[in-house]
Amino acid sequence: MTDSQRRLWTPRRPLDVHAVLGGLRLGRGDPTYRRDPDGAIWRGIRTPAGASTLRLGPVSGAGVEATAWGAGAQWVLESVPAMLGDLDDATGFVAHHRAVAEAARRFSGWRVPRTGLVLESLIPAVIGQKVTSQEAFGSYRTLVHRYGERAPGEGCERGLWIAPGARAWALIPSWEWLRAGVDGARSTAVVRAAGSAGRLEQCVGLSRDQADRRLRAIPGIGVWTAAEVRHTALGDPDAVSFGDYHVARDIGWALTGVEVDDDGLAELLEPYAGHRYRVQALLNLAGAARPRHAPRMPARTHLPH
Repeated sequence: MTDSQRRLWTPRRPLDVHAVLGGLRLGRGDPTYRRDPDGAIWRGIRTPAGASTLRLGPVSGAGVEATAWGAGAQWVLESVPAMLGDLDDATGFVAHHRAVAEAARRFSGWRVPRTGLVLESLIPAVIGQKVTSQEAFGSYRTLVHRYGERAPGEGCERGLWIAPGARAWALIPSWEWLRAGVDGARSTAVVRAAGSAGRLEQCVGLSRDQADRRLRAIPGIGVWTAAEVRHTALGDPDAVSFGDYHVARDIGWALTGVEVDDDGLAELLEPYAGHRYRVQALLNLAGAARPRHAPRMPARTHLPH
């Protein structure tokens, strides 16, 4: 077992660690994420310095104890405050709807996370294009198990995995993508993104608009995929998931009682400019969703992009 490093961090504001990190979890079977019965959260993370296991657990008071193993331990410990939303600035956010005000009250400890890891967010987002969440999570889980690696230190004993690095993603054969349920359009986009990993990771230091343009310059990465990266890796509180099958309909229903399309969503969220994703995330945490009258979408494979 590799040696561990520790850090105690006390947030400046009340913090709901589970609410913040829950958005990074890719389904209940995410091999890179674990939650213990005592509330401790484990993540397998590939950092610029190498693979790392991170454990986050509460300590007396309002502090968080972070323990890390592996080559990337120091990097990931330094990233903990940003990962838990310490850089999130809600200045100017005003709830214009009762549902938003209630969600903001209930989840006052939620913050927009900023992992600083673009590829970590981008690859699952591309895999999730035009398929159900269940399909996307299953494909990602299969590929991580085949091409990732066991997490270092105590993470290995917990059954934790590290997602493949850029080179490993780029070298996955086309037939293995298909076996995992990922069609050619999505796998091609992943390979292109992996080949530009260096430039894409630089998005962390760019403005919102610059980062969005750089992400969308990769063929196969559109508005929705870029937004998924921006509000997780880059901590962008305004990155709405336009183009999502459910988001516009659910938010429209929550705020007006009527389903809307993306144009209607843009109009509804206009008063929240600068914090539009904050509204999306808070309503999602509150479980705001329209009634589901139709059966679940059937599983599909090899869909066009």
